[in-house]
Amino acid sequence: MPVSDGGTERVRVETTTDGQASAGAIARSVIEHRLAACAQVSGPITSFYRWEGEVQHDEEWMVVLKTAGDRLADLTAHLLDVHPYDVPEIIAVPIEGGNPEYLDWLVDETRAGA
Repeated sequence: MPVSDGGTERVRVETTTDGQASAGAIARSVIEHRLAACAQVSGPITSFYRWEGEVQHDEEWMVVLKTAGDRLADLTAHLLDVHPYDVPEIIAVPIEGGNPEYLDWLVDETRAGA
């Protein structure tokens, strides 16, 4: 069961993009808009996938975001708006547990006027 207090679940969201600058811009944007409490950029990574019938591989950068479950729809919409890919990876996984103080902070930081 995802960690919850009064119905507020927490989720970890992942996306990848084509470069460090793009990943940094995405990370900064979601934090500025209070759509996530924390964004971590890592890379480069090599991704293998099938696109338009062909096996592809590209260097990418990963952005991992932590947010409150009730902010997920807005975060997803924002990522779709600012992401350079036509069909970006946006995957959300419930956070099952962790440091209660960190998880409270995570929710607090996704609220206006926090």
